[in-house]
Amino acid sequence: MFTRRRLIVFISDSLLIFLALCLAFLLRFDFTIPSQQLELFFECLLVVMIVKPLVFIVTGFYNSLWRYASVQDAVEILKGVTLSSVLAVAAVFFLRQFTPIPRSIFVLDWILLFALLAASRLVWRFWRETYVISRSGEGPRTLIIGAGEAGSLLFKEISRQPHSAYNVCGFVDDDPDKKGMKLHGIPVLGAIKQLKSLIIANEIEDVIIAMPSADGKTIRQIMDLCKNANVTFKTLPSIGELIDGTLTVSQIKNVEIEDLLGREPVVLDRDLIGGYLTGKRVLVTGAGGSIGSEICRQVALFGPVKLILLDQAETPLYEIEKELLAKFPAVRILPLMADVRDRDKIMLEFEEYAPEVVFHAAAYKHVPMMEYNPAQAVMNNIFGSINIADAAHKFKVSNLVMISTDKAVNPTNVMGATKRAAEIYIQALSRGSNTKFTTVRFGNVLGSSGSVIPLFKEQIANGGPVTVTDKRVIRYFMTISEATQLVLQAGSMGTGSEILVLDMGDPVRILDLAEELIRLSGLTPYEDIDIAVTGLRPGEKLFEELLIDGEGILPTAHKKIKVLAAVHIEMAPVKEELARLHEVAQSNSIDELMESLKRLVPEFKPAYSFLGEAPHTFQRVRPDLFPPAAAPGSAKVLPLRK
Repeated sequence: MFTRRRLIVFISDSLLIFLALCLAFLLRFDFTIPSQQLELFFECLLVVMIVKPLVFIVTGFYNSLWRYASVQDAVEILKGVTLSSVLAVAAVFFLRQFTPIPRSIFVLDWILLFALLAASRLVWRFWRETYVISRSGEGPRTLIIGAGEAGSLLFKEISRQPHSAYNVCGFVDDDPDKKGMKLHGIPVLGAIKQLKSLIIANEIEDVIIAMPSADGKTIRQIMDLCKNANVTFKTLPSIGELIDGTLTVSQIKNVEIEDLLGREPVVLDRDLIGGYLTGKRVLVTGAGGSIGSEICRQVALFGPVKLILLDQAETPLYEIEKELLAKFPAVRILPLMADVRDRDKIMLEFEEYAPEVVFHAAAYKHVPMMEYNPAQAVMNNIFGSINIADAAHKFKVSNLVMISTDKAVNPTNVMGATKRAAEIYIQALSRGSNTKFTTVRFGNVLGSSGSVIPLFKEQIANGGPVTVTDKRVIRYFMTISEATQLVLQAGSMGTGSEILVLDMGDPVRILDLAEELIRLSGLTPYEDIDIAVTGLRPGEKLFEELLIDGEGILPTAHKKIKVLAAVHIEMAPVKEELARLHEVAQSNSIDELMESLKRLVPEFKPAYSFLGEAPHTFQRVRPDLFPPAAAPGSAKVLPLRK
């Protein structure tokens, strides 16, 4: 309470309390207070000057910032004035029990005090925004696309900044009723189809797309309309990120490739997810990785009693622990340095910390790297997963969710084969376990470690060329946030042993992705930045699939999650082959390792053969043995540009 600003506000309010009562008496008695009422006036003045300031202090009247005075502040003022007036009137009537008192005085006092207090706050905000904050001439000349709620919220937030980063010159909106109108004193200049001419006529430097629900097609259309206009495009966070209605200028960001993919916002059943996460002990393996760290952030939102972060990499583990401690002080965060391949260590950690829910995201995911290091892929992706699954089964974990990949379907590379082998073991184990095992299979995640996007950005920054392995390569893509949210939802839906497949939308050509990233950088493909075709890398396919023959796909309660029909898998032969695989992986016998993987995963068809003399090098087989140029069936390929 005793800060300089609050003391000034308190003194100001006390003067207004005094003024309101004086005006109430003057109005009641036609500006001439009778002498017989002077005693009443001074008694009332004494009471209100004691009661009302005390009520204002107790009710937290001085915790609000005048500069952001709003309708909600007016409601709080009304509550405070009403409560203080009621208490003051009660005190006056108690002191003068047998003396008639003009009741209209107190009604007038209540009305006047509310009006004076509300006006004082609004006048300060008006003065500050009009005279203290000077918008004209500061920051680049800016157009806001969208004169709706988001556009209005954005402009008000920009206006509040003392040194605005944007000089808003106008709005653009397709609603014909808004054309020629003004929003917060700024004109709506025209429709989106007129965007290029409006940019030129108003010498615009920045365009902010204030449509959080806009899909990728809409954003691409806006950018296409402004080709060669030499402006910077920015956008707001998605509607999901603005769900609480808050927005800051710092949230304005450049248009990224994720915005152009334009997938629908994920709608979560938060009650269902909270039912198995809130108040529980949750462990995330691979917590320092891109997928694992985002799972940690999403899980923390649901208030687990303890969030256990398990990773073998020290620095990423430290970074995610530091971030979570700052954002979620109420959640107990426990970082554990451990390797999923260390079976004894994993068993000890599960016994000591007794997790109730486990998300297994630890894996080696880089396809060409695992082709050169197949034994490490086997030990980490297969036997690391087995260690986690066995620990979950032994210590009666309620839910285990394993992150898998579309590369596990008809794999042509070691990484995909190891992930499929892990799926097989977990499906077999789940048949005799009380733990609910759920495997979630999805495709490429934008921005994850090993993703093609950071590589393309680095190549563009270095002046090119951008390297694409094959012009025909297509991939399914999701954002990290979308993938992890759906993983949490999938974990709440599984009943045990299922493989759940996330709706990846339409596949995207990698070549289109590269061209669009170059354009987003303000450059022209093949002119400013060249694109080079390098040929498929070890183990790489032209397209990925989400289903294996015999896996029927069924809908679930969530439209973006499908479940594969359960496949009966016997544990005995799986364990027998895994024992052989473990032995050859430890001895680094690559030829035998590959043969064992083929027996364990019959659909595994490696695109490369091993040379006996140099087991870590590969010999490309005939080009005609590569996957066909077109994707199977009638899969629609989503072009990023028409």
